[in-house]
Amino acid sequence: MGLREDLERFREVGEERREDLESFIRYGDLSGSESDQIQIPIKVVDLPEFQYDRLDRGGVGQGDGGTPDVGQPVGQPQPGDGDGDDEGEEGEPGEEGGEHGYYEMDPEEFAEELDEELGLDLEPKGKEVIEEVQGDFTDVTRTGPNSTLDFERLFKQGLKRKLATDFDEEFVREAMKVDGETPQSVFQWCRERNILVSLAWIESEWDEIEDEERGTWGSFAEMESNVERTTAVQRIRRKGLKEVPFRRDDERYRHPEIEEKKQKNVVVVNIRDVSGSMRETKRELVERTFTPLDWYLQGKYDNAEFVYIAHDADAWEVDREEFFGIRSGGGTRISSAYELAKEVLEAAYPWAEWNRYVFAAGDSENSSNDTTEKVIPLMREIPANRHAYVETQPGGTAINATHAEEVEDAFSDDESVVVARVSGPEDVTDAIYEILQPASSKVSTASPAGSS
Repeated sequence: MGLREDLERFREVGEERREDLESFIRYGDLSGSESDQIQIPIKVVDLPEFQYDRLDRGGVGQGDGGTPDVGQPVGQPQPGDGDGDDEGEEGEPGEEGGEHGYYEMDPEEFAEELDEELGLDLEPKGKEVIEEVQGDFTDVTRTGPNSTLDFERLFKQGLKRKLATDFDEEFVREAMKVDGETPQSVFQWCRERNILVSLAWIESEWDEIEDEERGTWGSFAEMESNVERTTAVQRIRRKGLKEVPFRRDDERYRHPEIEEKKQKNVVVVNIRDVSGSMRETKRELVERTFTPLDWYLQGKYDNAEFVYIAHDADAWEVDREEFFGIRSGGGTRISSAYELAKEVLEAAYPWAEWNRYVFAAGDSENSSNDTTEKVIPLMREIPANRHAYVETQPGGTAINATHAEEVEDAFSDDESVVVARVSGPEDVTDAIYEILQPASSKVSTASPAGSS
């Protein structure tokens, strides 16, 4: 095995030792990743490399040129003698190690791996039609360009008519030779035997019968016993098709089926409580839960947009960077955030065109009666694929933290509303699963929250 193969093997070992995704979500540094590029730490294996002595910069050796003899003192080490302290020198050992420390993935790959890791199976439904494309030529109309004429269908219709209306002309001519019969009696006899011949045709052929041939047969019965009657299929096989009776009514023109391609659009409204009761540990749990949700839904949808709302007693819209680092204080009125969310969604993200997710998080502490009188009615008025509330209470629920419980009780029969509780990092992935688990995995079959 050569050096190149050794290097490749070391790289493979390093990537295989990438930090477990679930462990990364629970305990890893999520702030090191961007919204469109996730960096998962790798337990780095140092790659082997040759270390060369720079002879032109001093050292111990033998030979001419004033080099010291064996055992002769050489003085204090000079800069660049390999002591590792000169970080500015190019090529010092370990200088480039950082760039090998992460495994990078985009949100789509992150979503696929999280599906596999947590056993999720979220299949987003497209809403907005972004284009109409031509599919297979399955539709037919009565008009169209000649190039789209369905000739196969036209031929089949003509052939059916040929088989239905064709009759054995020779057999009928033999019937005209029966002694004492007339065109009218021969026509009547044909009708009785379901021979589809017209009286006009018999009359036109009557005069073609030679006088010496008339009276060849004493009766129709004698004629039938001596003359073989053939079917239309037998005649076609024997003589081939001379003509097919086409009609304009049989013409059909092929048109492609129009297929609608729908874009999988999603808007995610992230709401977080930044009131005075949201201490550092609670804030960290909110960010640790919401960050992977952001990445996951970006990877699942063609067009993902995010709305970030912070609130204490009032609510205001912020950008992503501010949302994941905001500090505030004051009282708590959760309904203010849902009022703003409703306003934003109705103005820019109509339910008919967008998948909607409304995720809120906080410590479940809310102003008196705000949850029952305002928040729950607002949640019912906002149609969404999923409403979720994440309660972050390290060490257990506080006495006055009742918001999550009240929401849970109000929507106990609604599968589109989820309440998850996170008391520590170890609960984060379970909360994400609760929020994103497919509706079919729940017992209830209620329609999405807010839909009528």
